Amino acid sequence: MASSLDRSDGPSEEREDPKSSTQLLPHITCTLCSKPYKEPRILPCLHSFCGKCVQKEIERSGTKENMECPTCQRRITIPEGGVNAIPQNLHLGFEVEVAGYMSKIGSDGEKSCDVCIDRSTGPAVMFCCTCHHFLCKPCHDDHKRNKTLYHHQTVGLDKESLKLLPSIMKPTEYLCSQPNHEKEELKFYCETCQFLTCRDCTLVFHKDHRIAEMCNIAKVNRDAMREAVVCAQEVTSKLTRAIDATGKMAEGIKTSRENATLLINQAFEQLHQTIEERKKALLSEMEGMSLFKKTALTLQKEELMKMQDEIGRYTEMTSHILQTHTDHEMVALGDLLPTELKTILQKVENVSLTPNHSSDIHVSLPTDSLIKEFGHAMESFSISSPSPLQSTWSVAKWKGVYCVKVETMTSKGERYPHGGLQVKAELRPKSHGGTVVPGEVEDHEDGTYTITLAPQTAGPHQLLITMDGQHIQKSPCDLDMRLKYSTLGSPVQVINCSGNPSGIAIHDSGDIYVACRIDHCIRVFDQAGQRKKTIGSRGNGDGQFNGPYCLFIKGDVIYVADRNNHCIQKLTTVGQFLQKFQYTSGQENPTSIIVDQRDRLIYSDESNNRLVILDQIGTCLLTINGNVTGSHGFQTPYGLALDPQGNIHVAAYGSNSIKVFTPEGTYVRSYGDVKGPSGIVIDEEGYSVVNEYSGNCLSIFDPGGNRIHTAGNLKEPQGVILDKKSGSFYVYIANSGANTVLKYSM
Repeated sequence: MASSLDRSDGPSEEREDPKSSTQLLPHITCTLCSKPYKEPRILPCLHSFCGKCVQKEIERSGTKENMECPTCQRRITIPEGGVNAIPQNLHLGFEVEVAGYMSKIGSDGEKSCDVCIDRSTGPAVMFCCTCHHFLCKPCHDDHKRNKTLYHHQTVGLDKESLKLLPSIMKPTEYLCSQPNHEKEELKFYCETCQFLTCRDCTLVFHKDHRIAEMCNIAKVNRDAMREAVVCAQEVTSKLTRAIDATGKMAEGIKTSRENATLLINQAFEQLHQTIEERKKALLSEMEGMSLFKKTALTLQKEELMKMQDEIGRYTEMTSHILQTHTDHEMVALGDLLPTELKTILQKVENVSLTPNHSSDIHVSLPTDSLIKEFGHAMESFSISSPSPLQSTWSVAKWKGVYCVKVETMTSKGERYPHGGLQVKAELRPKSHGGTVVPGEVEDHEDGTYTITLAPQTAGPHQLLITMDGQHIQKSPCDLDMRLKYSTLGSPVQVINCSGNPSGIAIHDSGDIYVACRIDHCIRVFDQAGQRKKTIGSRGNGDGQFNGPYCLFIKGDVIYVADRNNHCIQKLTTVGQFLQKFQYTSGQENPTSIIVDQRDRLIYSDESNNRLVILDQIGTCLLTINGNVTGSHGFQTPYGLALDPQGNIHVAAYGSNSIKVFTPEGTYVRSYGDVKGPSGIVIDEEGYSVVNEYSGNCLSIFDPGGNRIHTAGNLKEPQGVILDKKSGSFYVYIANSGANTVLKYSM
């Protein structure tokens, strides 16, 4: 329940005759109904209209969502509460009230005293600018003797005093309109309902709401306005400097043109009639370039001045409000002006504040050589602007952000050594409804520019890059944007696989190989999730398994960490046994296996808390011992992965972290506060995907080891693998506790 804004007194419920009021204060007339404003509402464009007039405009627009401002034709979005949610222009309403009293004071005839009961003491002779009462002489004398009223300012009813009324009259208190609350002043603001309210209403209608004192909210709004004005003044100064610089650059074109004309005439006087036609062509080209540059700079200057005028209008209005509005009026306006002003300031940020073109016109006139060979050399005469339009560029991607490096060149293919060109870029999604992403351009002032783009959606996009308003080479071009692990979402495929699937690998053919720990076999599925075959059975013979924990595929060879047979088995992808590896027979429990670029076998030994590195004939090359104190120690290693630098990442289940070692076994660092890491895979950019067995989730870390995403709803996940061979980008998870393999699109 909200309390409406009622005055303690007022001239009348009906609006005054428009002619008598508006002659005194003409700006208080609504342009829609041509009458003094009634319950005026202020739109974001700062134009005000009667509340009922705004309602009619909304109804006339045919939609409740927006309307067109009748004054400036700006499209205005209507808030959910309709007209009642549009800020009231209380100050304008007060000025209408002032105009009403001025009209009454200025009218012919005697005015009755508003205080006397029998009115026998004569007509009113004074008007109280605080109480808004007409006072007879005795009542006026009493007024000045009263301790609570003596400070009120009063004026006579003559024409000279009438002129003072707008500057000295003060608004009366805003009182609650709820029954039994009529004398309660609206001193509080309900932040939940966004309404002014009285003390009693806060207890009855706004219980448990966020309540603040009205004066505090007014202070916040004033501070926001002052801050916005300061920002506007700073931007205005920048615009002023930019306008001056642009104007001076445009003026400098005349001097450049005169100098260029002199050089051209001197050169062509030596070449006589033979080069007369070329001379005319160059002069014409020069004039065209001068006109183009001057026109472009003039348009830029006009655009900057337009922005400056718009900011000035808002700044002037805000300054006026700060000087004239009461706290109630400030609260009623809300954050309207600061919000609109910040919107304009954001527009300015997207506009170049340096001249789009220089005033220079370069003239190339190798006169000495042309005198000897002018027939051949005629084509070397040219007119050019120092803004080169030739460029080369390349795209790099890092952490989901695309960086474009642009290098500018002269027409001769030489590096252009200066900055200052107007470089713009944007990324447009080809799918319907996608978000256009503007590029952030950094001018290195050496002829190179860096453009940063952060796509909001994945898929095909079009990249556009312009320099001084013209597309550079290869622009626009098509790019396939891929967001880096922004979300996991729901699985796109669920493959049922009994036997506690713990390890997973993908063959070049797309077939999915799953190590089933309890069923002691490897099951093979196609991309549709249909089982194709089963490799191995329970036993301790060649090609038989006892709790296979992990597998790794390289080419057509499978390496299996056969945990309870205490060995690594090597087979073909069709199941033919090839070789068996053991470092300490019967005394180790392999839980993970990978093969590095040097063709070395690296496996984790859970029972001995170590890593073992073998060559392809089974010779031990290196062991990394985890049974040590300090940050480089680890317990119960379950998962292994290699990063782009060849470093070994160990998912240490018992240490709840990831340990990193060089290929030679030197400790590098630790990262990740994870709950029982059981599987890990690393992509080509160094991002780590880690299964948390105890946390029933998956976490993703950037190359620096910072967690960027976590997804839950898993059940005892173990093996994890990335599929980059099928034309898309997927992650497969061995969800062992649910006997499923989950496929997610990345």
